[in-house]
Amino acid sequence: MSDSRSALPVRLLRLSVAAILVATSLTASALPAPQEAANNEWSQWRGPDQNGVSAATDLPDDWTVDGPGQLWHGDIVGRSTPVAFDGRVCANGRLGEGMEMRETVACWNAATGERLWQRSFNVYNTTVPFTRVGWGSVAGDSETGNLYVLNVDGWFHALDELGRTVWSYRLHEDYGRFSGYGGRTGTPVIDENRVLLPVINGSWAEFTPGRQRFYAFDKHDGRVLWVSNPSEESPKDLNIQAVPVVTEIDGQRLMIVGGADGWIYALQARTGNFVWKFQLSKRGINVSVVEADGVVYAAHSEENLDEGVLGRVVAIDARGQGDITHTNELWRATEIPVGFSSPMLHDGVLHVIDNSANLIAFDAATGRHLWEQNIGNVGKASPVWADGKIYATEVNGNFVILRAGEDGAEVLDTEHIEMPDGRHAEICSSPAVAYGRIYFTTENGIYAIGNDADAPIETWSAERTMPVPDIDAEVTSIKVVPADVVIRAGEPAQFEVHSFDVDGNFIRSRNAVWSLAGLEAEVSEDGTFWADPAIGHQVGRVLAETGGMLSAYARVRVIAAPPTVEDFNDGERPPHWVAAGRWGPMAEFDGENVLTKGPSPSGIHRHVTYTADASTRDVTVQVDLYATQEGRRRADGGVVNGGYTLDLAGNHQRLEIRSWASELLMMERVPFEWDMETWYTVKLRVEPGSNSTMVRAKVWRRDEAEPAEWTLEIEDPRALQSGAPGIYGYSPVNIYYDNYKVTANR
Repeated sequence: MSDSRSALPVRLLRLSVAAILVATSLTASALPAPQEAANNEWSQWRGPDQNGVSAATDLPDDWTVDGPGQLWHGDIVGRSTPVAFDGRVCANGRLGEGMEMRETVACWNAATGERLWQRSFNVYNTTVPFTRVGWGSVAGDSETGNLYVLNVDGWFHALDELGRTVWSYRLHEDYGRFSGYGGRTGTPVIDENRVLLPVINGSWAEFTPGRQRFYAFDKHDGRVLWVSNPSEESPKDLNIQAVPVVTEIDGQRLMIVGGADGWIYALQARTGNFVWKFQLSKRGINVSVVEADGVVYAAHSEENLDEGVLGRVVAIDARGQGDITHTNELWRATEIPVGFSSPMLHDGVLHVIDNSANLIAFDAATGRHLWEQNIGNVGKASPVWADGKIYATEVNGNFVILRAGEDGAEVLDTEHIEMPDGRHAEICSSPAVAYGRIYFTTENGIYAIGNDADAPIETWSAERTMPVPDIDAEVTSIKVVPADVVIRAGEPAQFEVHSFDVDGNFIRSRNAVWSLAGLEAEVSEDGTFWADPAIGHQVGRVLAETGGMLSAYARVRVIAAPPTVEDFNDGERPPHWVAAGRWGPMAEFDGENVLTKGPSPSGIHRHVTYTADASTRDVTVQVDLYATQEGRRRADGGVVNGGYTLDLAGNHQRLEIRSWASELLMMERVPFEWDMETWYTVKLRVEPGSNSTMVRAKVWRRDEAEPAEWTLEIEDPRALQSGAPGIYGYSPVNIYYDNYKVTANR
C-alpha cells in the first residue's frame, strides 16, 4: 500500500461530476515544471531561493520612521512576514477590539502603499489568545495570482487577486488540526502545482493518534495530492512554525522540514514518500532549515538528545536514506539556542540569530565560529542578506542594518519603532526584499523602506509549463488522488491514479482496477465514488490496483445528514469521529454501554471531538453526561455546535456558552447548581442568520422532563454560519456520555 494519503474539502465534492472530471484532467495532464526564481520578488517565506538572500541592490544603509527612507506605512497589527509578488505586498495579522476581534489578511500596492483589499475572519473553537493571532506567514503564487494563508484556528484559504475565496478547508474540525494556546502557526509553501503545509493533527480512524503530518494541496482546486505520515511519535509540542524548504538533491525534489516531534524530515516533494529523517531535539522544531550543495543546516533551542544543554546548530549531509541521525551529521555548534530565527546562508557563511538576539556567523563548511554581534534582547525573526548588508529585526521594536566582514559586523543603523502610547512595537516579522524595497510588519503597521520611491515595480509571472515525463521510466509508486476524503453521503467523489518513478517524478495518470474496503458504497470503472445516504456515517478505503501490481488507497469519511444518534451500545467509539484520541473506552451503566473520558496520562485534560464536518449548520446537539468527583477535582462537560461551546462547569457550578475560549468571546454564563454522579442532559441549538446567529442552551436532570424554557439565549452579531458538532470535556476525573444526538432545526 502507498503510505501517502490525500483529502478533498466537502465544498469541492459538491461540484458536478463533469466539473470534477474537467479539473482532474487538467491537473493530471499539465503538471508544471519547477519555477525559476524571481529574484526581484519575495513571494514566500525566506525569499526566492528560500535561504534569506536577495539579489537586490541600492538598498538603504539607514532610514527614519516617518522620515527619510520610509516610503510608506500601512495599517495592520502584524507579527508575520509579508510577501511581495505581482506588484502587491500581502500580510496577515489581527484587528479590532472586544466583539470585533478578528484575524485579517490584506494586500497593498507595493509602490504606493494603497490598500488594495482586506479580508477579516472570525476566530472560534480555539484557545489561541488574540495577541498571537495572525502568526503564520502567507504565501503568494505568481502563476495563479492566489494568496494562501493558514489562520490560527485552522481555516486554510486560497484567495484570489481580489481577496475572494478560491477554495478553503476547516483543518481543525475536519482533519483534527491541533490549535493550542501557543499560537505558533504553520506557513504554506508553493512548489510547482502544490501548496505544502505541515499539520499537527489527530484525524479519524487509523489517523486518530496525534502525529506530525504533511499535506500537499493542489494550488488550483484544493485537492490534496498526498498526505505523508512519517512520524512514529506523539508530538512534543502542539504548535510549531517550521516552514518547509524545497530543493533538488541527487535527482530527487525534496521537501525538508522540522517536525513537532523533534525530527527533521526529508520527503519527496511530488509524492510525499519518505526519504530520510534526522533527530535533532527532544521537543518541537520552530526553525526552518536552509540547504546548499546537498548540505542542510538546522537549529533549535530545546534540550538536546545526547547532551544536558539547550540548543544546537548542525550541518547535515542530505544525501541519505532512512534514519541518518548517527551517520550524516557533519558538524555541530552546541549551546547555541536558536529557537525561532531561521538560518541565512550567503557566500559560505551561515548566519543565525539566537534567542537573546545575538547574530552569530559560522563557516558553513567547518562550523568554525567566525564572529558574533548583539542586536537587541529577544531574537525571533530571521536575518536577510541583500546589497552587501544584513537586515534584521528584534522583538522590542528594533530594525537593524549591519555590514558584515570577515571578523565581525558593523551596525550601520538601528531604528526603534514605537506604539502611539510610547511603548515599543513588537516585531516578529522578518524583512522581505522586493522591487528595490524592504517590507516588514510590526505591531504598529507594515513598513516599506528604500532609497528610491520611484523604483520600478518589475513583476514576474510564472508560466505553467509541462514537464517532459519519461513515459518509459519504471513506475515504482502510485498515488490515489484525492484521499482522506470528507464527503457528504449522496455526493460524488472522483478518484484517479498518478504514477511516479523511483525519484518521485510524475510519469502519467493510469487506469486502475477499483474496489472498496469497509464501505457500503459504489465505485465505477472510472473511479467515481458514491455512498447511499441511507447508510449513515461510515469510514473506509477506496482501493486502486494497476497492471504493474502496484496498489494504493484513499481514506474516505462519509458524513450522514441529521438526524443522527449514537447510543454506544455496540461498545465502540464511532470511527468517523475526529480528534477522538482521548475519548474512550466504554463503561457499563445499568447494563448499557456509555462513552468514557478519563484523565489524560500527560498534558491537558480539556478536549473536543468532532462528529460531523465543518459545513454542518442549523442543527441542535444534545448529550447525556455524568461527571464524577474526587476531592476538589470536578469535571466540565458539554457539546459544541456551529462554532460555539456549551460548558457545564463543575468547579464553578455554572452553565456557559462561548465561541473563543481564551478571549471568552460571545461568552454568556449563569449559575447552575449541578450534582456530581448524576445524569444530566445538555442541549445546544444554533440558528445562523444573515446578520446574526441565535444560540440557545438548556440543561436538565435526565430523569426529569425537559424544561420548556431555554436556560441561556444569546445573539451573536458576528453571524457564524457553520461548524462541526461534537462533544466537549474537561476530565481531571471521569466523565461519562450517552445518547448523543444531532438533529436539524428545520
